[in-house]
Amino acid sequence: MGKMTIDDLKKIKEQTSEETSLRHGAANVKITVHMGTCGIAAGAREVMNALMAEMGQTERQDIRVMASACLGMCSSEPNVTVAVEGEEPIVYQHMDANKMRQVFRRHVLEGEVQTDFALARG
Repeated sequence: MGKMTIDDLKKIKEQTSEETSLRHGAANVKITVHMGTCGIAAGAREVMNALMAEMGQTERQDIRVMASACLGMCSSEPNVTVAVEGEEPIVYQHMDANKMRQVFRRHVLEGEVQTDFALARG
């Protein structure tokens, strides 16, 4: 194998991004499950599993799911941030699988913020 060029690396990056992306195309919604140690201990894996199950049942191609580190509010874990394009992000607290399904169906799919679980805007 010869030396790799910058273009070769860019092609590899693009291909890897496509292969590891949950959906292709433009994203109007980004859902972040905060999975730091405290979040995982509080149940973030179950929240992520419920979210992935909901994602598997929708035809929407504009939703991205991400995992990230702790949000810094350990007492409110598991936390999930829902960012809809053109709106302020909403941070949900004390999430579990049932709450995640409700947030996905009502906030993400129907646009109705679930204020009972909301910790903050922005």
